Amino acid sequence: MIKTHKIRLHPTPEQAHYFARAAGTSRFVWNWALAEWNRQYEAGEKPTALKLKKQFNEIRRSQFPWTWEVTKNASDQPFLDLGKAFTAFFEGKAKRPTFKSKKTSKPSFYLANDQFALGDHRMWIPKLGWVNLAEKLRFVGRVKGARITKTADWWFVSIQVEIPDPIPVNKPAAVGIDVGLNRLATLSTGEEVENQAFLKTALKKLRQANKRLHRRKLGSKNREKARQQVARLHYRITCLRQDVLQKLTTRLADSYGIIGVEDLHLKGLLKNRRLARSLADASLGTLRRLLEAKVAQRGGLVIKVGRFFPSSKTCHCCGWTWEVMTLKDRIFVCQNPACPYDQFSQDRDYNAGQNVLREALRLIGLIDQAVSGTGSDEDANLPADAG
Repeated sequence: MIKTHKIRLHPTPEQAHYFARAAGTSRFVWNWALAEWNRQYEAGEKPTALKLKKQFNEIRRSQFPWTWEVTKNASDQPFLDLGKAFTAFFEGKAKRPTFKSKKTSKPSFYLANDQFALGDHRMWIPKLGWVNLAEKLRFVGRVKGARITKTADWWFVSIQVEIPDPIPVNKPAAVGIDVGLNRLATLSTGEEVENQAFLKTALKKLRQANKRLHRRKLGSKNREKARQQVARLHYRITCLRQDVLQKLTTRLADSYGIIGVEDLHLKGLLKNRRLARSLADASLGTLRRLLEAKVAQRGGLVIKVGRFFPSSKTCHCCGWTWEVMTLKDRIFVCQNPACPYDQFSQDRDYNAGQNVLREALRLIGLIDQAVSGTGSDEDANLPADAG
């Protein structure tokens, strides 16, 4: 298994200038390779990453001698990245590769495992020397490579390490999760995780910073300072959101062996202009992606419940469906006279979480029905055959 540790760098001004030149070289080589690929493809030829790399090396010393001033990986890796990008495009997994802009593209360059060395809180880079790291590498294993990137005003290195696969530990407990905007997640156990809405909280400061940015003269130093302030705000919001999602998903993956989640159509939901910003702020897609990865690493199972399953409209006790239920109805009230709990009422999201759990267990054959008239709230928290 390959894991990545992202560490902040503390370069000197000279070292930061070297990083900028290496990232600029990598961007230039990518654009040159993409332009040449398009030209050859339109001419009826069959370009490949290795052919383009050989062609570039033949003219590199005479036409682009400045590319030798930084590590060779800054000029070699873009060809391999472009080849992978076109492979994904032809397989229908990604969009067609585009040119990288100096102003909008994220500065980055790659380092192979033989092009750098790690020490105690420092990293050695060719033609640069030792660069200070904010922390030590916390993974023990074979280092595969590293990529240095710039976010806002800071430089980071993402080090890929190959580590042994963890031994899966079976956990009998199961849980269902209902996600939303009022609460980020409501578990079938009754636990509630509040939606912090970090973007909404920082929106006033962000608007003020954007106003200052657009009032500055183009090309001025004050405009660059304002742009950096906006970038720092965006990065802070991202860090706060990632901290909550990482801690929540790690705790759930460590506690439960079976997790039921809703298979939401997020792209369709984001088309709703009234909810798009709140949905993007909650980052429900990232929550599910992290949960799937961490549960799989620990030998667990994430079950996706169909997006058309009426988890919020169904009574988890008797199966009665409230067809006319709206978003304003936050309390689910069962109106089925045959329900074992007369006039049963419960929080909408808590009821949905229990329905998600039962449907997930039904999909994998641990229970026969999605809902049961004889089950209690406590029975809904565990599989039927869990000891």
